[in-house]
Amino acid sequence: MNRNIDNIIAMVEKSVEDHCLGLGKYQRWRWQNDKGDRNLGSSEYGCADAANILYTIGKFPRDLETRAACVAELRSFQREDGCFSEPTHHFLHSTAHCIAALELFDAAPKYPLTYHMENFGTPEKLYEYLPTLGWISDPWPQSHRGAGLFAAMILTCNMPLEWQDAYFKWLWDHNDPVTGIGHKEHGDVKPLQHHLNGWFHYMFNHVYANRPFPNSDKLIDSCIDMYKNGGVSANFGKSFGFAEIDWVFALNRASLNTGYRRQEALECIRDFTGGYLDFIESIDPAKHPGFNDLHMLFGTVCCLSELQLALPGEIKTTIPLKNVLDRRPFI
Repeated sequence: MNRNIDNIIAMVEKSVEDHCLGLGKYQRWRWQNDKGDRNLGSSEYGCADAANILYTIGKFPRDLETRAACVAELRSFQREDGCFSEPTHHFLHSTAHCIAALELFDAAPKYPLTYHMENFGTPEKLYEYLPTLGWISDPWPQSHRGAGLFAAMILTCNMPLEWQDAYFKWLWDHNDPVTGIGHKEHGDVKPLQHHLNGWFHYMFNHVYANRPFPNSDKLIDSCIDMYKNGGVSANFGKSFGFAEIDWVFALNRASLNTGYRRQEALECIRDFTGGYLDFIESIDPAKHPGFNDLHMLFGTVCCLSELQLALPGEIKTTIPLKNVLDRRPFI
């Protein structure tokens, strides 16, 4: 494969510019939906996703005045208990997402994470909370909470190694030894891809902390089988969002770390990439909802950065892409 995707990156950069409402202020959406319930003003996810995208494509602001304005706007959304709250995601996700965006500026949130420390600040409190996260009935959305609390606290609260060890031990002890994905008690309520979409969030916490994935070989087997044998959704690779980065990141990082079925994993990733790039290049960014929603666009841009990493020299950009997950956790 030999693809230059500078045209895609130019569309992405133009979209971020179109979402800018002033110095440091970004809207998540540019146009309203049928329900009329979208916040078209400067918002938590508009600002956080703009920062993430600009970092990824090598256009992160260098001007000190601009950086200060971006930090001030993000900080303005924080509550005094330390949390950020936004209507489309649980507040533990919003908090982690905004704090991770602030970290790109080498900045911290305005207030300490009082809520987090009171509810999750000891191994005992972690072990009370983690089992409640709907591992069978709702593993994807609830992973935003279990992974988000770790990301926010590890970036701001100077959590001790004992606490970190307890967190990863629980995940290892309860990981599914058959699939390597999610909790060992999967049940049949949700398809395996749904569990992977959730487990991805815990995986990037492992990467940040330089911890190996539990049952990596089984995870690789599952990802390859999902792709080859119809285990992914019908719109996989034909939509904007995070499902694609979930699968690509899991398969690439696990096989890269262990070497297990590495060439077969790369063949799957390469096969996926061709169609995925064709899809993105085929759309009109002025009309497509994926370019209207900066959060979904960020998921796609993150996937592009991981694909460039997985396939060295095969996906080219004038400015090399950088995956924010190689700097700090959470997307």
